[in-house]
Amino acid sequence: MLAGILTLSLSDASVKVLDGRYPALQVLFLRALIALPLVTGLALALGGRPALRTRQAGLHALRGFLNVIGACAFYRGLAELPLAEITAIAYAAPVFVVLLSAAVYKERLDAWRLLAVALGFAGVLVIVRPGSGAFQAASLYPLFTALTYAAMMVSARRIHPSHSFAALMFYSVLPQVLFSALPQPWIWHPVAGADWLVMFAIGIFSSAGISLISQAFRLAPASVVAPFDYSGLLWATFFGWLVWNELPDGVSYAGAALIVAAGLIGAWRKKK
Repeated sequence: MLAGILTLSLSDASVKVLDGRYPALQVLFLRALIALPLVTGLALALGGRPALRTRQAGLHALRGFLNVIGACAFYRGLAELPLAEITAIAYAAPVFVVLLSAAVYKERLDAWRLLAVALGFAGVLVIVRPGSGAFQAASLYPLFTALTYAAMMVSARRIHPSHSFAALMFYSVLPQVLFSALPQPWIWHPVAGADWLVMFAIGIFSSAGISLISQAFRLAPASVVAPFDYSGLLWATFFGWLVWNELPDGVSYAGAALIVAAGLIGAWRKKK
């Protein structure tokens, strides 16, 4: 889990290095296109051709579409916000998971879950600071990403248990390629020579990160590995300081602490 979060943080930092020079959909398309041969080879090596068969193409397409629009929003935010700040806001996803699970699956919201939701939203409000001079509309991008990511996690319960780990990886990347390929003739910007290295880094780091995190959830209960997800805040702060000399202010640190507390309460309740 720790290695997976580190590689995903490197992928996010690589996107930020591009500094918005390319449309978010183009970056996502190249990321997925680079990752597709890797996950296809992994699926074939672990399960052969049967691993690529599915009877839930519609569900995978829906999850892929959510992934595309959520990732695009996150990439847009990376071009305008400090790395640590956008990462902290995106960590509000568990709050939306709780609310969506209650709405879709009628899960009961006990006092602890309600406390987690309240802390999570309070943390987001502290960081975003709506109505103040520090508010930036770009803060809504990672918030939208958190919502779409939560919808993906909730919809994952609909995936048939017969799907292997390799199949899940394959069907998380393939829809990204298909959906993000559609607008490329109209949005494509020629990629500069050195930027191709960055694009390959994004594709490789993101694929490795998702694979490692998925494997972590296969090897141990979610309540054990999920809290380590928040190590991403440390990496985002470190890379933001190292590369762009960005450091969150004290208010942002306080908001991030509230969001982390909300996630840890949720993980503790699952373990209980």
